[in-house]
Amino acid sequence: MISLPGLNLGEQPAEPLNVPTSSATRHQDLAAQTEYRFEVNFQRQLTIKLVNGTAEYFGTELAPATTYTFQGAKGAIFTWHGCKIEIGGEAESEYVAEETQMMPAMNAHFAFEAQRDRAVQTRDAGPRVLVVGPENAGKTSLVKILTSYAVKSGRQPMVINLDPKQGMLSVPGSFTAAAFSSIIDIEEGWGSSPMSGPSPVPVKMPLVYHYGLKDPEEGRVFRPLVTRMALAVTSRLEEDPASKQAGFIIDSPGSMSQGKAGVYENIEHIISEFSVNVVFVIGSERLYSDLSRKYAHRPNEDPTHIIRLDKSGGCVDRSEEYMKALRHAQIRAYFFGHGDAALAPHSQSATFDELNIFKIAEETGRDFSGGHHIDNPYGNASDAEIYERITPSNMVVNKLLAVTTAAATEGHGAIRDASVRGYMYVADADEAKKRVKLLSPQPGQVPASAIVMGSWPEDVPSLVG
Repeated sequence: MISLPGLNLGEQPAEPLNVPTSSATRHQDLAAQTEYRFEVNFQRQLTIKLVNGTAEYFGTELAPATTYTFQGAKGAIFTWHGCKIEIGGEAESEYVAEETQMMPAMNAHFAFEAQRDRAVQTRDAGPRVLVVGPENAGKTSLVKILTSYAVKSGRQPMVINLDPKQGMLSVPGSFTAAAFSSIIDIEEGWGSSPMSGPSPVPVKMPLVYHYGLKDPEEGRVFRPLVTRMALAVTSRLEEDPASKQAGFIIDSPGSMSQGKAGVYENIEHIISEFSVNVVFVIGSERLYSDLSRKYAHRPNEDPTHIIRLDKSGGCVDRSEEYMKALRHAQIRAYFFGHGDAALAPHSQSATFDELNIFKIAEETGRDFSGGHHIDNPYGNASDAEIYERITPSNMVVNKLLAVTTAAATEGHGAIRDASVRGYMYVADADEAKKRVKLLSPQPGQVPASAIVMGSWPEDVPSLVG
């Protein structure tokens, strides 16, 4: 989830803004350790330029005299020592706040740097961090800040996104992991992958798995995929000493923090599979209390430290309308690029018989791990009804299709555990001629591998045309 600090509409500005009656540029002075919070919708643009001093956007420093453009964003410009910024355009709402979460984030960064220094000396693993909390608590904001600070310190941390509602270097509905050795782009967020086009910031090479559901509780695919990702990330870290010593940071969906009667099976599964040793709990005293009790006394194991952080006053509940627009913008950027880095996706036609499409089975009560206990999901899963094979029809129009690395003849468990090569979009289907029109980031033949269609994200009818 991207929890960009936006606006607490019930909070009065700590300092009056120089808000004009028109969209002319104006200057705003920011005192030390304050931040300018803004909210701009997808129909407007807001520009910000650093005039003097230093400032940062979720840990990434603003370059002086460079104009940054924001659209459909809820963000915050923070300064440690004071600065002046030039603002252009109109924001839906804006204010300057004196109370921020930057000091706790910086303290956490210094603690992690000490762990990384020890890891370099002992050739051990660095901090293994999980960030949890309810929706709109600021989880992704903290992940971005900690990642940016680590990169500025010369580290190469791994970032893992397990929130299907938010794409990181991929489309929503996917789980991704990537090593970060360059700064996070201010305007584009996490940056670009090779599939999503050119970028002034070096592209990242993400490992992508398709989940295709809205929440972890919707099916039995979540925990097996977490196990698979943990195995892949662990293997990568063993081959990459720089990332191993830098450690990793996991972003998580807010829905799994709403455990009933203190039961948080998905959180506990992530902690176990990734051997997490630091858990940040944002904005939930109950979750902090429950996890603290569970992980308080483990003398024979690597301890798991539970740390509570207050929710930032800049976090707001984002409407479903805004989140839908954000998802569609991410999907559009995947195929068509972002800003000046425009792409020309490839359009191609295929027969129904050329596509091996699998849909996540409707029945969610079955043990999708293949009849095995969820802690051992890698048994013979070929007979498990994880997916149902479908014949293309009008029902696939406006859907995203995940092209996996698994053969269409492999078992359901192998298809579920396969990484994703990329995504295609179904622009049209002609049932009479039994042909579909596809949009792909790259030209080439229609892949013969297994293609998975999920129920999340929702249809994107306005992508083409």
